[in-house]
Amino acid sequence: MPDFASRSTQPELMDEEGIAYEDFRACLRDLAVVNTVTLARPPTLAWLKRATRGMSRFTLLDVGFGQGDMLRTILAWSRRNGIKADLIGVDLNPWSAAAAREATPQADGIEYHTGDVFAFEPQRSVDFVVSSIFTHHLPDDALVRFVAWMEGRAGRGWFVNDLHRLAFPYYGFALLARLARWHRFVQHDGPVSIARSFRPEDWQRAVTGAGLPLDAVEIRPVFPFRLCVGRLR
Repeated sequence: MPDFASRSTQPELMDEEGIAYEDFRACLRDLAVVNTVTLARPPTLAWLKRATRGMSRFTLLDVGFGQGDMLRTILAWSRRNGIKADLIGVDLNPWSAAAAREATPQADGIEYHTGDVFAFEPQRSVDFVVSSIFTHHLPDDALVRFVAWMEGRAGRGWFVNDLHRLAFPYYGFALLARLARWHRFVQHDGPVSIARSFRPEDWQRAVTGAGLPLDAVEIRPVFPFRLCVGRLR
Protein backbone atom coordinates (compact mmCIF):
# COMPACT_ATOMS: atom_id res chain seq x y z
CA MET A 1 0.00 0.00 0.00
CA PRO A 2 1.52 3.36 -0.99
CA ASP A 3 2.13 6.16 1.46
CA PHE A 4 0.01 8.95 0.03
CA ALA A 5 1.78 11.51 2.22
CA SER A 6 4.67 11.61 -0.27
CA ARG A 7 5.24 10.92 -3.95
CA SER A 8 5.97 7.35 -4.98
CA THR A 9 9.10 6.59 -7.00
CA GLN A 10 7.76 3.29 -8.36
CA PRO A 11 8.51 3.04 -12.10
CA GLU A 12 5.82 2.70 -14.76
CA LEU A 13 5.85 -0.10 -17.32
CA MET A 14 5.44 2.35 -20.22
CA ASP A 15 8.75 3.97 -19.32
CA GLU A 16 10.70 0.73 -19.71
CA GLU A 17 12.88 0.07 -22.75
CA GLY A 18 12.32 -2.78 -25.17
CA ILE A 19 8.53 -2.53 -25.42
CA ALA A 20 7.16 -3.64 -28.80
CA TYR A 21 5.64 -0.81 -30.83
CA GLU A 22 2.33 -2.65 -31.20
CA ASP A 23 2.07 -2.95 -27.41
CA PHE A 24 2.96 0.71 -26.92
CA ARG A 25 0.45 1.87 -29.54
CA ALA A 26 -2.32 -0.29 -28.07
CA CYS A 27 -1.60 1.18 -24.65
CA LEU A 28 -1.78 4.74 -26.02
CA ARG A 29 -5.11 3.96 -27.67
CA ASP A 30 -6.53 2.80 -24.36
CA LEU A 31 -5.07 5.83 -22.61
CA ALA A 32 -6.93 8.07 -25.06
CA VAL A 33 -10.13 6.26 -24.02
CA VAL A 34 -9.17 6.70 -20.36
CA ASN A 35 -8.75 10.44 -20.98
CA THR A 36 -12.29 10.58 -22.33
CA VAL A 37 -13.86 8.45 -19.59
CA THR A 38 -12.08 10.30 -16.76
CA LEU A 39 -12.73 13.79 -18.19
CA ALA A 40 -9.02 14.52 -18.54
CA ARG A 41 -9.29 17.14 -21.29
CA PRO A 42 -11.93 19.66 -20.07
CA PRO A 43 -9.66 21.37 -17.48
CA THR A 44 -7.14 22.26 -20.20
CA LEU A 45 -9.86 23.51 -22.54
CA ALA A 46 -11.43 25.61 -19.79
CA TRP A 47 -8.08 27.24 -19.04
CA LEU A 48 -7.38 27.78 -22.74
CA LYS A 49 -10.76 29.48 -23.16
CA ARG A 50 -9.71 32.07 -20.58
CA ALA A 51 -6.16 32.33 -21.86
CA THR A 52 -7.15 32.99 -25.49
CA ARG A 53 -9.85 35.57 -24.78
CA GLY A 54 -9.62 38.26 -27.46
CA MET A 55 -7.10 36.30 -29.56
CA SER A 56 -7.65 35.28 -33.18
CA ARG A 57 -4.57 33.04 -33.37
CA PHE A 58 -2.21 31.27 -30.99
CA THR A 59 0.73 28.87 -30.96
CA LEU A 60 0.70 26.09 -28.38
CA LEU A 61 3.21 23.43 -27.35
CA ASP A 62 2.03 20.21 -25.68
CA VAL A 63 4.75 18.41 -23.69
CA GLY A 64 4.41 14.62 -23.45
CA PHE A 65 1.66 14.38 -26.07
CA GLY A 66 1.32 10.56 -26.10
CA GLN A 67 -1.11 9.65 -28.88
CA GLY A 68 -1.82 13.33 -29.61
CA ASP A 69 -5.44 13.24 -28.41
CA MET A 70 -5.12 16.47 -26.42
CA LEU A 71 -3.72 18.34 -29.41
CA ARG A 72 -6.47 17.01 -31.67
CA THR A 73 -9.05 18.07 -29.08
CA ILE A 74 -7.54 21.55 -28.88
CA LEU A 75 -7.59 21.81 -32.67
CA ALA A 76 -11.28 20.86 -32.79
CA TRP A 77 -12.03 23.35 -30.01
CA SER A 78 -10.18 26.16 -31.80
CA ARG A 79 -12.06 25.49 -35.04
CA ARG A 80 -15.40 25.60 -33.26
CA ASN A 81 -14.45 28.93 -31.74
CA GLY A 82 -13.03 30.48 -34.90
CA ILE A 83 -9.46 30.72 -33.60
CA LYS A 84 -6.44 29.72 -35.67
CA ALA A 85 -4.26 27.28 -33.70
CA ASP A 86 -0.67 26.38 -34.55
CA LEU A 87 -0.05 23.21 -32.57
CA ILE A 88 3.24 21.55 -31.67
CA GLY A 89 4.00 18.51 -29.53
CA VAL A 90 7.20 17.09 -28.07
CA ASP A 91 7.53 13.65 -26.49
CA LEU A 92 10.59 11.71 -25.39
CA ASN A 93 9.45 8.40 -26.87
CA PRO A 94 9.77 8.19 -30.68
CA TRP A 95 6.90 5.72 -30.79
CA SER A 96 4.59 8.40 -29.43
CA ALA A 97 5.21 10.46 -32.56
CA ALA A 98 4.60 7.42 -34.77
CA ALA A 99 1.34 6.56 -33.00
CA ALA A 100 0.16 10.17 -32.95
CA ARG A 101 0.82 10.60 -36.68
CA GLU A 102 -1.16 7.42 -37.38
CA ALA A 103 -4.10 8.82 -35.41
CA THR A 104 -3.96 12.36 -36.81
CA PRO A 105 -5.12 13.40 -40.30
CA GLN A 106 -2.19 14.99 -42.12
CA ALA A 107 -4.40 17.93 -43.06
CA ASP A 108 -4.63 18.88 -39.38
CA GLY A 109 -1.08 20.21 -39.59
CA ILE A 110 -0.09 19.25 -36.03
CA GLU A 111 3.69 19.00 -35.59
CA TYR A 112 4.92 16.03 -33.57
CA HIS A 113 8.55 16.11 -32.41
CA THR A 114 10.65 13.55 -30.57
CA GLY A 115 13.11 14.67 -27.92
CA ASP A 116 13.91 15.58 -24.35
CA VAL A 117 11.84 18.61 -23.45
CA PHE A 118 14.81 20.27 -21.76
CA ALA A 119 16.79 20.07 -25.00
CA PHE A 120 13.86 21.09 -27.20
CA GLU A 121 13.70 24.62 -28.55
CA PRO A 122 10.60 25.51 -30.60
CA GLN A 123 11.34 26.90 -34.05
CA ARG A 124 9.01 29.83 -33.38
CA SER A 125 7.71 31.71 -30.39
CA VAL A 126 5.09 29.88 -28.34
CA ASP A 127 2.13 31.55 -26.65
CA PHE A 128 1.18 28.64 -24.42
CA VAL A 129 2.83 25.51 -23.04
CA VAL A 130 0.54 22.77 -21.73
CA SER A 131 0.97 19.24 -20.47
CA SER A 132 -1.58 16.61 -19.52
CA ILE A 133 -0.84 13.67 -17.20
CA PHE A 134 2.89 14.17 -17.82
CA THR A 135 4.56 15.85 -14.87
CA HIS A 136 4.15 12.92 -12.47
CA HIS A 137 6.82 11.16 -14.55
CA LEU A 138 9.34 13.77 -13.33
CA PRO A 139 11.27 13.56 -10.06
CA ASP A 140 11.06 16.61 -7.80
CA ASP A 141 14.22 18.31 -9.07
CA ALA A 142 13.17 17.90 -12.71
CA LEU A 143 9.70 19.22 -11.84
CA VAL A 144 11.26 22.47 -10.59
CA ARG A 145 13.31 22.63 -13.77
CA PHE A 146 10.22 22.05 -15.89
CA VAL A 147 8.34 24.92 -14.25
CA ALA A 148 11.30 27.19 -15.01
CA TRP A 149 11.48 25.83 -18.57
CA MET A 150 7.81 26.62 -19.21
CA GLU A 151 8.16 30.05 -17.65
CA GLY A 152 11.04 30.84 -20.00
CA ARG A 153 9.26 29.76 -23.19
CA ALA A 154 5.54 30.44 -22.82
CA GLY A 155 4.89 33.99 -23.93
CA ARG A 156 1.38 34.21 -22.49
CA GLY A 157 1.08 31.37 -20.03
CA TRP A 158 1.33 27.70 -19.19
CA PHE A 159 -0.95 25.01 -17.76
CA VAL A 160 -0.26 21.67 -16.11
CA ASN A 161 -3.10 19.14 -15.92
CA ASP A 162 -2.15 16.18 -13.75
CA LEU A 163 -3.41 13.88 -11.03
CA HIS A 164 -4.24 14.48 -7.37
CA ARG A 165 -2.51 12.01 -5.03
CA LEU A 166 -5.42 10.55 -3.08
CA ALA A 167 -6.37 7.05 -1.95
CA PHE A 168 -9.85 6.97 -3.52
CA PRO A 169 -8.78 7.43 -7.17
CA TYR A 170 -5.83 5.09 -6.61
CA TYR A 171 -8.05 2.17 -5.67
CA GLY A 172 -10.99 3.29 -7.79
CA PHE A 173 -8.97 3.47 -11.00
CA ALA A 174 -7.41 0.07 -10.36
CA LEU A 175 -10.91 -1.43 -10.21
CA LEU A 176 -12.16 0.53 -13.23
CA ALA A 177 -9.17 -0.48 -15.36
CA ARG A 178 -9.70 -4.16 -14.58
CA LEU A 179 -13.43 -4.01 -15.26
CA ALA A 180 -12.84 -2.17 -18.55
CA ARG A 181 -10.12 -4.66 -19.51
CA TRP A 182 -7.79 -1.91 -20.58
CA HIS A 183 -4.25 -2.70 -21.64
CA ARG A 184 -2.12 -4.33 -18.94
CA PHE A 185 0.17 -1.27 -18.91
CA VAL A 186 -2.84 0.93 -18.15
CA GLN A 187 -3.97 -1.40 -15.38
CA HIS A 188 -0.52 -1.27 -13.78
CA ASP A 189 0.54 2.29 -14.54
CA GLY A 190 -2.71 4.08 -13.74
CA PRO A 191 -2.55 3.55 -9.97
CA VAL A 192 1.22 4.06 -10.04
CA SER A 193 0.70 7.40 -11.79
CA ILE A 194 -1.67 8.50 -9.04
CA ALA A 195 0.81 7.47 -6.36
CA ARG A 196 3.55 9.40 -8.19
CA SER A 197 1.40 12.51 -8.56
CA PHE A 198 0.84 15.57 -6.42
CA ARG A 199 -0.73 17.43 -3.58
CA PRO A 200 -0.87 21.24 -3.49
CA GLU A 201 2.21 21.53 -1.27
CA ASP A 202 4.28 19.62 -3.86
CA TRP A 203 3.40 22.22 -6.47
CA GLN A 204 4.01 25.07 -4.06
CA ARG A 205 7.57 23.82 -3.52
CA ALA A 206 8.12 23.38 -7.26
CA VAL A 207 6.83 26.85 -8.10
CA THR A 208 8.89 28.64 -5.46
CA GLY A 209 11.88 26.45 -6.30
CA ALA A 210 11.64 27.74 -9.87
CA GLY A 211 11.78 31.32 -8.61
CA LEU A 212 8.11 32.23 -9.00
CA PRO A 213 5.95 33.76 -6.27
CA LEU A 214 2.96 31.64 -5.33
CA ASP A 215 0.54 34.42 -6.25
CA ALA A 216 1.78 34.18 -9.86
CA VAL A 217 0.11 30.79 -10.34
CA GLU A 218 -3.20 29.11 -9.61
CA ILE A 219 -3.01 25.66 -7.99
CA ARG A 220 -6.41 24.03 -7.68
CA PRO A 221 -8.14 20.66 -7.57
CA VAL A 222 -10.46 19.97 -10.51
CA PHE A 223 -13.10 17.24 -10.70
CA PRO A 224 -12.47 14.38 -10.98
CA PHE A 225 -9.26 13.98 -8.98
CA ARG A 226 -7.12 16.36 -10.99
CA LEU A 227 -4.67 18.88 -9.59
CA CYS A 228 -4.01 21.68 -12.08
CA VAL A 229 -1.50 24.50 -12.09
CA GLY A 230 -1.99 27.53 -14.33
CA ARG A 231 -0.02 30.67 -15.05
CA LEU A 232 -1.27 33.61 -17.11
CA ARG A 233 0.80 36.71 -17.82
